[in-house]
Amino acid sequence: MAFIDWNDTYSVGVVKIDNQHKRLVQIINELSDAMSAGKGKDVLGNVLKELIAYVNTHFKTEEEMMVQYGYEEYENHRYEHEKLTDEVKRFFDDYQAGKAPLTIQIMNFLRSWLMDHIVVKDKKFGKFLNSKGVN
Repeated sequence: MAFIDWNDTYSVGVVKIDNQHKRLVQIINELSDAMSAGKGKDVLGNVLKELIAYVNTHFKTEEEMMVQYGYEEYENHRYEHEKLTDEVKRFFDDYQAGKAPLTIQIMNFLRSWLMDHIVVKDKKFGKFLNSKGVN
């Protein structure tokens, strides 16, 4: 069973963003699988690196669209992105330094943050984009 099961209730109604969200879910599921299987530090480290890189790519996509279409909530949304990026980088740095293992609590944080962010913030942004003719 997947750590996060994607379903259509998470769709924001914009194909490009939905596809990126699905990929984020997939990476988090890969991280969970590697952790559950007791994979070595390098495997977990590589998946964490991939998550950080993809989060940055995804957030950049959203933020560029926000600017392009004049989204009024841009600054607040960008701040949310910065908070998550900083937190994930901190997890990675602590993990790489041997200060903290990757735990189920961290995985639950990632799942909760991503799902809450998609369902509340990104759905609102998706509706805004839909009103501008973006699907």
